[in-house]
Amino acid sequence: MVAPRRLGRHPVERLGCRPLKSFDYWLQTARIDAAAPFVPDGARVLDIGAADGVLFRRLGDRIAGGVGIDPDAPRTVLGNVRLVPGKFPDDLDSGETFDVVTALAVVEHLDDDERASFAAKCFAHLQPGGRCILTIPSPLVDPILKVLVGMRIIDGIHQGDHHGFDPEKAIGIFRCAGFSLERAQRFQIGLNNLFVFSRPNGNAA
Repeated sequence: MVAPRRLGRHPVERLGCRPLKSFDYWLQTARIDAAAPFVPDGARVLDIGAADGVLFRRLGDRIAGGVGIDPDAPRTVLGNVRLVPGKFPDDLDSGETFDVVTALAVVEHLDDDERASFAAKCFAHLQPGGRCILTIPSPLVDPILKVLVGMRIIDGIHQGDHHGFDPEKAIGIFRCAGFSLERAQRFQIGLNNLFVFSRPNGNAA
């Protein structure tokens, strides 16, 4: 697999957005570092919670293109990538499918009664054999983030709505939607979790 491109410092500045603080940028980059190796070359990618498209800049031209969706995304086209301001799945074409769906630091923000539907919609937007890649922080991160926000080391955007979600519960939720678990691992000294699910060839069980 071709190594992903390295990003420059504070990539959100490129689209005129408010720059991230250094620690926020480090957290964002660590999530992308964990997920990027599981995106195959030539894939079409749907990135849920895409911000300004930072994941796509990291993946570069080794992917075929994709769509990023986020309530705060600018409506723009970055090469072979389209950014859509809005909410998944409501503001995404229901018939559009992808080789990879990524949701980095997204699932913990959902309400408990939203996660099963979210997993099912991810499944519906994946081609058979495709991958769904998640990162979910440990609940132990929340008190740490509160301290860092208080010290103004990070902005802690949306930090308050993590709902104390246990990352291990994602395995059962996504399996019930038809996915198979391909990989589960911890990173960032065990405080963050990576899950790689695959959609089996054929229909959901």
